[in-house]
Amino acid sequence: MKSFVLGLVFGFALVATPDVVRAQQPPAPAPKPTPPPVAQPQPSRPFPEGAKIAYLDIQRVAAESAEGKVSTARVQALNQKKVAELNDLNKKLLADQQKLQSQGAMLNESARAELERAIDRQQKELQRSQQDAQEEVQQLQTDLQSTFQGKLYPIIQQVVAEKGIEVLFSQRDSGIVFANPALDLTADVIKRFDAAQAAAPPATPPATPPATPPATPPAKPQK
Repeated sequence: MKSFVLGLVFGFALVATPDVVRAQQPPAPAPKPTPPPVAQPQPSRPFPEGAKIAYLDIQRVAAESAEGKVSTARVQALNQKKVAELNDLNKKLLADQQKLQSQGAMLNESARAELERAIDRQQKELQRSQQDAQEEVQQLQTDLQSTFQGKLYPIIQQVVAEKGIEVLFSQRDSGIVFANPALDLTADVIKRFDAAQAAAPPATPPATPPATPPATPPAKPQK
């Protein structure tokens, strides 16, 4: 399983890193998404008895499992939040740039210089904010990917051990040209993965130790 683990870590992407708004450019209209081709259902086939080789579509596990969908939604939500913040900064910058272009000749030297400095500050702020947003989204994606892999790997081990598999390929990374569909363990892994996560107890925050009562001063001796 060592070779498979390396392929999982370096070749697997939980979700694609989204692009954020480019500095100093109005947001372009989003192109109409092209609907993905409808996958034709494949007839289920029993796993071949005695087979020692199988394959797995890890990206499909990430896309179809409950854990993968939750992680994808978290990254998308953060990305949308950052895009909205960058759009607000971008709009203010564009407004001041248009003001300088249309009214610059009518402003006195001091007002024009102040507006130019404001535009320069906004350009730098937008550039920094864009870089910070990209890093924050990428960091969340990396953290979720690591957590996802840590939860998925024991499930893969269980399935492989039960079926006596000696070699497991990652379908999208191994260059497979053709394989018997019955050797595909993806659906089985997704089913086991979802069941394991549903049965796992919810994470509880660490218990807060009770507050220590103030010490009672010793009683004074009576005379």
